[in-house]
Amino acid sequence: MNRLLLSKKYTVHKLSTAPGLIILVVLLLLWGCNSTDIYQDQNFNPPVYFGTHVVRKGDSMYSIAWRYGRDYVELANANGIAAPYVIQVGQKIRLDLKGSLEKSELKPEVTKRKPKLTKNNKQTNANKGKIKPKVTSKKVDSGIVWQWPHVGPVIARYSVAGNVNKGIDIAGKPGEPVLSAAAGEVVYAGSGLLGYGKLIIINHNDQYLSAYAHNRRILVKEGQKIRAGAKIAELGSTGTNRPKLHFEIRKKGNPVDPLRYLPARNL
Repeated sequence: MNRLLLSKKYTVHKLSTAPGLIILVVLLLLWGCNSTDIYQDQNFNPPVYFGTHVVRKGDSMYSIAWRYGRDYVELANANGIAAPYVIQVGQKIRLDLKGSLEKSELKPEVTKRKPKLTKNNKQTNANKGKIKPKVTSKKVDSGIVWQWPHVGPVIARYSVAGNVNKGIDIAGKPGEPVLSAAAGEVVYAGSGLLGYGKLIIINHNDQYLSAYAHNRRILVKEGQKIRAGAKIAELGSTGTNRPKLHFEIRKKGNPVDPLRYLPARNL
């Protein structure tokens, strides 16, 4: 009799806990599926100011600063490393030190001057408002002429809340061209940053960098000068779960919304 009662109690307990276990397992599976497309560099947001980084093969001052959310000029200055920021494998980069940005290292904002009124353009000014201005496909900021790195639709926007996205995601097919959003120099081309797959970072001036992630194939090398609109990679799905281009712009090391810089278009 007692054995029968124990058996019934065990059965009731087993049935009552089973639903909870099933829900827990389902939640874990869902979390696992969704986490495959979250960028690992969220772990370094906000900027890191503690510890050290040991330089590994493939690292550059630009990629290290990118990884820890720091401005490359500031981080190099903190470690006493001058341009062109040459580092060696095994070298320790201190993150607990904060450097400064020298005013001479920063390029001034570009301002437009009003054209002087002359006899030749008086008639043109008289007709002002009657002639429709030309619509350009480019936008200028700090002397940089920005353009879209890919023609596909935007499937994820910049976000600093919830699932952080430090740039935008643009859909596309494997092998489609990835273009440089502005003229500059390739300062990183590799796959050493977790969550980005095959990544390219381009330095445009002392303030702005742009990044192109998840490429199937990288077509440029570090140190190579790139013109705006040049094909730099083939779109792919490395480091993510679908073919797309993850595009970022960083100003002085801080991620900014690319849509504020890129020309307006239908998304």
